[in-house]
Amino acid sequence: MEITNVMEYEAIAKQKLPKMVYDYYASGAEDQWTLQENREAFSRILFRPRILIDVSNIDMTTTVLGFKISMPIMIAPTAMQKMAHPDGEYATARAASAAGTIMTLSSWATSSVEEVASTGPGIRFFQLYVYKDRNVVAQLVRRAEKAGFKAIALTVDTPRLGRREDDIKNRFTLPPFLTLKNFEGLNLGKMDKANDSGLASYVAGQIDRSLSWKDVKWLQTITCMPIFVKGVLTAEDARLAVQAGAAGIIVSNHGARQLDYVPATITALEEVVKAAQGRVPVFLDGGVRRGTDVFKALALGASGVFIGRPVLFSLAAEGEAGVRKVLQMLRDEFELTMALSGCTSLKEITRNHIVTPADMHRAVSRL
Repeated sequence: MEITNVMEYEAIAKQKLPKMVYDYYASGAEDQWTLQENREAFSRILFRPRILIDVSNIDMTTTVLGFKISMPIMIAPTAMQKMAHPDGEYATARAASAAGTIMTLSSWATSSVEEVASTGPGIRFFQLYVYKDRNVVAQLVRRAEKAGFKAIALTVDTPRLGRREDDIKNRFTLPPFLTLKNFEGLNLGKMDKANDSGLASYVAGQIDRSLSWKDVKWLQTITCMPIFVKGVLTAEDARLAVQAGAAGIIVSNHGARQLDYVPATITALEEVVKAAQGRVPVFLDGGVRRGTDVFKALALGASGVFIGRPVLFSLAAEGEAGVRKVLQMLRDEFELTMALSGCTSLKEITRNHIVTPADMHRAVSRL
């Protein structure tokens, strides 16, 4: 069967993966309302395409932190990729590099920062969870910097792990033949079996619940890498992130895996962009499955998007070739959306190219 869109990889992954692994990747928190909403909110945004514009040449390139990338579609951090495929993060790193885009490596990767760096050239960010033991954090940040990583994506929405009921039912734990490679030498690489989710128990034991804005400042004292704050959903926190010296903001609800009934990231995006006032770039992750989604995010002020689950599912289905294909499909769809909307470069994508439910509501209330 010819795979024609990103969503089709999920069904293949579901067939190929053990239930515990598929459920871990696919599920959200509690009622999974936000999980569904992350997708559905995109479907409520409509286009206002412009016509009779010469679209014979389309430029999708952009820069992030001064690094030129081929398109505004990057790879989000997703944990434990070797559960999906033996090549895991190696395959993802090579696919991202081949596509000329950025890969973000999870703290909880099954390949270390050094191993990912060894796959060859590429622009890579490192996603960071802050552990109670700050020496562990400092050591990890130094290793990422030494391995040539260019930025830190500090995850700020996980003082505790969200309630993921599939993981509790499955007694989720990392398969015995894998470890959290970045923590292997620190006796933190293994995950014990628990009466509920092994990951939830691991987080409760290791992750610092006292994390606050002052820790963003502390991180700046131990690294030269710019810091992105990942997990912002409100204007208030966007302003605080800018004040704290963040180099960028990632509007994220953790793939709907933390607090259920938060808005879809595409719904929260515009509020955050307005609050940032252009002082730092704002990115989006969550629910992106089509090139049309990428265009909508950019029209609402995002500087780019990150994709997570499509990478995991395509990795499970076809390894590195699958990840390459997902990036290519999204790129092709995004280019087509630009052409059919009358845009030849990213800067031409404007708020006037879309209409949101809020716009429609305002239009009705003016009648």
